[in-house]
Amino acid sequence: MGVLLAAVAAYILNVEDWRSYTPLSGGGGGGYGEGTETGHEEKPGGLARWLTTVDHKDIGILYGIFGLTAFAWGGIAVLLMRTELLTPEAGFIGANFYNSLLTSHGITMLFLFGTPIIAAFGNYFVPLLIGADDMAFPRINAIAFWLLPPGALLIWAGFFFAPIASIAIEPAQTAWTMYTPLSVEQTNPGVDLMLLGLHLTGVSATMGAINFIATVFTERGDDVGWENLDIFSWTMITQSGLILFSFPLLGSALVMLLLDRNFGTTFFSTEGGGPILWQHLFWFFGHPEVYILVLPPMGLVSLILPRFAGRKLFGFKFVVYSTLAIGVLSFGVWAHHMFAVGMDPRIRGSFMAVSLAIAIPSAVKVFNWITTMWNGRLRMTAPMLFSIGFVQNFIIGGVTGVFLASVPVDLVLHDTYYVVGHFHFIVMGAIAVAGFAGIYYWFPMVTGRMYQRTLAKWHFWTTMIGSNVTFFALLVLGYGGMPRRYATYLPQFTDLHVIATVGAFIMGFGQLVFVWNIVTSWLEGRRVESGDPWNLEDDGLKTKDWAWFERKRETAITDGGESTDE
Repeated sequence: MGVLLAAVAAYILNVEDWRSYTPLSGGGGGGYGEGTETGHEEKPGGLARWLTTVDHKDIGILYGIFGLTAFAWGGIAVLLMRTELLTPEAGFIGANFYNSLLTSHGITMLFLFGTPIIAAFGNYFVPLLIGADDMAFPRINAIAFWLLPPGALLIWAGFFFAPIASIAIEPAQTAWTMYTPLSVEQTNPGVDLMLLGLHLTGVSATMGAINFIATVFTERGDDVGWENLDIFSWTMITQSGLILFSFPLLGSALVMLLLDRNFGTTFFSTEGGGPILWQHLFWFFGHPEVYILVLPPMGLVSLILPRFAGRKLFGFKFVVYSTLAIGVLSFGVWAHHMFAVGMDPRIRGSFMAVSLAIAIPSAVKVFNWITTMWNGRLRMTAPMLFSIGFVQNFIIGGVTGVFLASVPVDLVLHDTYYVVGHFHFIVMGAIAVAGFAGIYYWFPMVTGRMYQRTLAKWHFWTTMIGSNVTFFALLVLGYGGMPRRYATYLPQFTDLHVIATVGAFIMGFGQLVFVWNIVTSWLEGRRVESGDPWNLEDDGLKTKDWAWFERKRETAITDGGESTDE
């Protein structure tokens, strides 16, 4: 890995003249600076551009492509798992490979899709929304991204090496939580590679968080104060604060786990800190991680939904305050994942109280979104449909989470498919759905073209129907006592597993529609004819990002170029 990084550094130093490359002037940054030169003329071309770029827009696109690629990997893994679960016996891929896919799917969706796809929106649009030229530290921004591909390769390494009989490396089979003592005693180098890859993704996220905080605090335009900072930027800096306090702890826990595995230390053995210590360390990171993933999608919906309701966001200040409240409370709920480990009932009671309390600021947001739509002039575009779909899924995911926050209920439902259904209503049903809303909303700005509206609505309905069929079936399975993480099960659960699998394939078909729509529209879609393709100015809801897009179009036309450039 060190040799690879050295080679990349040498390549970059050779292909780019660092003194002449000026990404913050004119065309290289957001376009709000005083520079009048067009920095893009001095950028390298072709592949070298993408390998060496420090432009926040280019890095945002790289994050997006990486995140969607990881989403495809995780989606294929879950379709294989659901196919295995069509029958009670493990007859399609086998229990061991099922466990490998289970581990890879969870880690991929959380660390390689969820966090990077949010970083894609943040990198591209936060500087535009706050009137900045670029991110505060453009080169650190690039480094943060380029840590992700090697991290992904290490996490997935077992799948690449497993077919080679002479190399005894297989995919990790620890589940995404990597509970000890299983993760300590599993004698497979693939686990070590996965832990190293996770460490790289954590370093990447931490570097990005520092950059977002510095950017919003120091790079805002003169006319952007805290009182009129957009809601998406508020959620990004809250998320970044959570990352700073949680990801370093995960990194420390991963190092301890690697030491236990390879150097005979006893951090998580019964002679040392004990297996429960890993659960405390992991979940102190793991539950804020849920809000790290869900807060920016909340910000996306809070930004997009009012644009197509013809009204400003109802209770803007309360949405901001609830965002900050979630950020603070998220560090006081981690042990609700551990109600069944035998902790002191008084401690369980305190964690139950905070877990129930954190539902209040989440509910504040839901009521604000609904009130924003109430008596509004709704336009059912694809971004609006996905925003409404987010609200619906988030309500179901939130309400099922309140049940799990109650100790007596959790003791019955813990480690069943009810937890899987609840979690997926949030992660896929809300986070990914909000991401689709953002992609469709800003697609004309990024590409200069319009997507195919009919296909986008097909994508919406297949995603919503598929996700609700699948995750409702999982909730009912959990009520019936079906344990999670098993490749085999009792025959009485067959019908519900078949329903869940059918829903998963409907969802998978919808994502194929999405890929076809995005790729073909990017290449040959109808060009947008104005800098305000959503007619936001009619309702006084045009934001700085669309003002920048309009200026970019006007500059390109004045220069004799096409109406949009890349």
